[in-house]
Amino acid sequence: MKSSGLNFRHLHYFWVVAKEGSVTRAAERLGLAVQTVSAQLSLLEQAVGKSLLAPQGRRLVLTEAGRLALGYADQIFLLGEQMQEALAAADDEPTLRLAVGISDSLPKLISSRLLEAALRLPQRVKLVCFEDKFESLLGDLTMHKLDVVLTDRPAPSGAALRVFSHLLGESDIALFGSKELAKRYRAKFPASLSGAPLLLPTRNNVIRGRIDHWFEAHELRPDVVGEFDDNALLNTFGRNGLGLFPAPSALAADVEEQFGAVLIGELDQVHEQFYAVSNERKIKHPAVEAILSAIHGRVFTPVKRK
Repeated sequence: MKSSGLNFRHLHYFWVVAKEGSVTRAAERLGLAVQTVSAQLSLLEQAVGKSLLAPQGRRLVLTEAGRLALGYADQIFLLGEQMQEALAAADDEPTLRLAVGISDSLPKLISSRLLEAALRLPQRVKLVCFEDKFESLLGDLTMHKLDVVLTDRPAPSGAALRVFSHLLGESDIALFGSKELAKRYRAKFPASLSGAPLLLPTRNNVIRGRIDHWFEAHELRPDVVGEFDDNALLNTFGRNGLGLFPAPSALAADVEEQFGAVLIGELDQVHEQFYAVSNERKIKHPAVEAILSAIHGRVFTPVKRK
């Protein structure tokens, strides 16, 4: 059957449903009746001749054709948003847009420090930040949805993705805790850590393995009272005095100011590295270049470049 052409309004409804995982939630977000959204989805599927969504329990999941369509829809509507922003700013001061992917394992204090330099440029910069799993962000980077990804690990070597990892720097890792916990555990550090309440990232976090190895090497057995996939949540529990928690020692002043926690002691030989991953071997985006030029020797241990 000959297609009557793609209706981009129908495609937008599909895009929102795919993001929300439910026609009901999508209708609420769009301010439309559920029946209207459902009907428009049916018309889109008729137009393309494929089923794009399938029920799975209470949710709608993408079919193979739906995943393919969503990839194109992401690009279409991202470009649409950028076009609107460009047109709105055409008569105003030129604005430089920086779309940043932030790995969910990257400490929030680190990401904010890295991005400060971009906001100090003479030209007005609009930051658009997305937090997700590292692997998902790499996919978005290759689709040019992002200008750069900030993360705590390099992109996998030998991967089919043509991306480049730029080592920004590194910081020693230290344990922090409330002032009350500091009185109890700082005096005889690190021997005092046996049995101490500890809040740690989950085991899929790069730094977790290094911390575990440090405790094993020192024959210490802390009491791991909480493991967190979300670094911000880990810090919140640490601020509430529920346990000691790791953070970059370079940001000790920030940790004390934001979380009321003080340095207990450094974990010698435990370092966390930070990377910018880009589509190009040489980064050309002015805001990312500003980040690279500003951070060396100021926030982290300087990195020797070949």
